[in-house]
Amino acid sequence: MFNCNWGFMNSFGHGFGMGGFGFIFNLLFIGLLAYLVYKIIKRVSRSDGRQDRNDSLEILKRKYANGEINSEEFNRMREILKA
Repeated sequence: MFNCNWGFMNSFGHGFGMGGFGFIFNLLFIGLLAYLVYKIIKRVSRSDGRQDRNDSLEILKRKYANGEINSEEFNRMREILKA
């Protein structure tokens, strides 16, 4: 664990600095770090999924515009991508 007594010593020794608030501070600090890691991972994974889906839809639209697929195929594939 982190030693957050900031140089204060008391009768309990190291790790209980600031009258026990050091332990609470450690828990809050670790909780904050875990929350930030969670939010970063969630944002990265969500944006990648959206980007892939949007890219696929753009490719599908381009194929339809070029006449490579008909309207039935376009509508069927678009519904699959939106699901």
